[in-house]
Amino acid sequence: MRQTLIAVILVIIASSFIDGSPLKGTWQYLGGVYNGKQEAPPEGYTLQRKYDDMHFSSFVLEKGSKPERYETGDYSLKGDTCVEVQSFSSQPSKLKNIAVRYIFSIRHDSLIFKGTLPTGMVVEEYWKRKK
Repeated sequence: MRQTLIAVILVIIASSFIDGSPLKGTWQYLGGVYNGKQEAPPEGYTLQRKYDDMHFSSFVLEKGSKPERYETGDYSLKGDTCVEVQSFSSQPSKLKNIAVRYIFSIRHDSLIFKGTLPTGMVVEEYWKRKK
């Protein structure tokens, strides 16, 4: 009985150190590959994405301007799969309220998303965690 109680307490303590989603934080877009074509990050502005435990928001940052939110949504993780559902886009979007599945990997401060959009476009995006 006592050993079981100690084991339960240790599990509770250990689980309190889990910091939620591995995506949690701010990420900066570094470019990608779209249908086999390499694309560099944009010049003159930066794209950032912020994740909490269940939601994301994407921003355009230009020097001298306030960050402009261009996309928000929800996401869920299962193993190495991230499912995103866009709920807002400042531009016309064919992805609104559509579940998009990506395989993701994180190495050090780098995030890679790989998937196929509902339009058939094959994407691989590169993101860097902001400190």
